[in-house]
Amino acid sequence: MSVLITGMAWNTALGADTDGVWRALLAGQSGVAPVASAYPLRNDRAAALPGLPADLDPVRRQFEAGAKPLRAALAEAGLEPADPRLRLVLGTSYGAHLDVPPDGLDLWGATLASELGLARRPLMVSTACSAGSDAIAVGAALIDAGEEEICVVGGVDVLTPAKRLGHSALGTMSPTALRSFDAAHDGTILGEGAAFLVLEKDLDRRVRPLGRLIGVGAANDAAGPTAPDPSGDTVVRAVRAALAAAGRNTGDVAVINAHGSGTPVNDDIESLAFTTAFGEAAAPVVFATKGAFGHTLGATGALEAVAVLLALRDGRVPPIAGLETVMPGFPLPLPTGAPLPITAGLGLSVTIGFGGFTTCLALEAAA
Repeated sequence: MSVLITGMAWNTALGADTDGVWRALLAGQSGVAPVASAYPLRNDRAAALPGLPADLDPVRRQFEAGAKPLRAALAEAGLEPADPRLRLVLGTSYGAHLDVPPDGLDLWGATLASELGLARRPLMVSTACSAGSDAIAVGAALIDAGEEEICVVGGVDVLTPAKRLGHSALGTMSPTALRSFDAAHDGTILGEGAAFLVLEKDLDRRVRPLGRLIGVGAANDAAGPTAPDPSGDTVVRAVRAALAAAGRNTGDVAVINAHGSGTPVNDDIESLAFTTAFGEAAAPVVFATKGAFGHTLGATGALEAVAVLLALRDGRVPPIAGLETVMPGFPLPLPTGAPLPITAGLGLSVTIGFGGFTTCLALEAAA
């Protein structure tokens, strides 16, 4: 597989300017702050999008969160929304559906496409927290198979009272702070955001590629509705499948954007999986963005794909917000307190979702 990436944009708790947000990440900034709730929660902190009113109808918040980066990604690729070649592929966990049950689970995506002027109805993916990555995988598969010429792919998810209450009740929400791979990690903090990438097979236009998607791997352990298989084998299988699709091996991997949700279960699984997958043969740098963006659920895979491409472009990764003391036994280098340089090579983005959904994207920088 080899699919060109010609545009990308995101909308995060740190802003929507691609390079401005990247600089904020490199400086160790976080968008997590107190967010008012009408109900008692384990933690009143979350990562909300700036400029998006909290009292806006959740369905409209979902639209507004996604519209800005979708327009920006298309503009960077030099494309108009009405271009008939475009196929939009969207991912979300529940979007606004837990709070405002819609007539159809794809209604928000159809509205986004029609209001922005896209000519075709979008395809929709809902695979929990791996939905953003899976939307990218679906778009890449359509292009690789010759079914589509250009796909705009990504994920959108917004904060809602039901999501915050749900994670509070499940105990996955941290009572303190999100500290990915820290010895004191005790849960996640929710966020909201959106990101889109433009995928094309062959360029016949005057536009500079930003990178390539060269492999996708997916696996599902079906171990339970929320907790994944504690062995980490599902992550290992997804990573190996992505590398096989790319025709690469572990020694080619320079950087990994881990799921890094901050829950002890997920962090332990990734630690075990990276130990198994990489051993002592290679030492890619691992980073994570959820301490800065919050856990954006179905948007997280798309946001993290953008972060991997920026890391490959600049040859360094931002420090992990909230990480002070690395958890015992973590096998690979982690950036603490300051950016960490990376060597040239391949970048992986790993996402883990409820229901066992696990996806790995293999990315490389533009030539």
